Amino acid sequence: MPGKPRKPTPEEKKARKAAKKAASKQRRQQIWQAFQMQRKEDKKLLPIMIGIFVGAIALVTLIGWLFGLTWLFVPFGVMIGALGAFSVFGRRVQRSIYTKADGQPGAAGWALDNMRGQWRITQGIAGTTHLDAVHRVVGRPGIIFVAEGAPHRVKSLIAQEKKRTARVAGSTPIYDILVGNDDGQVPLKKLQRHLMKLPRNISAAEMDSLENKLNALGNRTAAMPKGPLPQGAKMRSIQRTVRRR
Repeated sequence: MPGKPRKPTPEEKKARKAAKKAASKQRRQQIWQAFQMQRKEDKKLLPIMIGIFVGAIALVTLIGWLFGLTWLFVPFGVMIGALGAFSVFGRRVQRSIYTKADGQPGAAGWALDNMRGQWRITQGIAGTTHLDAVHRVVGRPGIIFVAEGAPHRVKSLIAQEKKRTARVAGSTPIYDILVGNDDGQVPLKKLQRHLMKLPRNISAAEMDSLENKLNALGNRTAAMPKGPLPQGAKMRSIQRTVRRR
């Protein structure tokens, strides 16, 4: 029979507590830095957050007054107001990030890598020296090809990848998405939501088997940047790197 798990020593408990405290402090610092950056760029952020905080307290306090429990409801109003203000802050930060990333090479791959849930992302399975790229996603809907770049170039890349994939996909549904802001395209900020709305067609076990088969096909390029390129990046030097690879 397996022995009982060893109890952590006081030193180990102390070290874990210190690590947890340091991680919590780091998260608070990151949130504060993000708030300061967003506040400088978004002049409406602070007034909106204050309005939501005060409004929530006033509304909940009013409800408490109607029931004769004013002071009992005030703490709930503070908590609801703080949660509402923080939620608005998070959404506006996310919107700002997506606005800055929109249109930059690698932005779609970055958005895919930040998805939550059972999604198997393989970036840059096909691409061009113009930094157009096709990314492959394996999820419960099946196989999804997400392309970013000039439509007249990436459409042929998608067609080639769908043809290669069909040999091992069997009856698994294959979707293709072009990220952009024109008709028939999916905006970057709506990409994750679009994928989440696709129907569930395969199980988690089928995902594992399918991913192994797709990995055996290999990728035809791995030259895309890991995330949106910074503004002002020198495209010629990047393209030279792509060609060398």
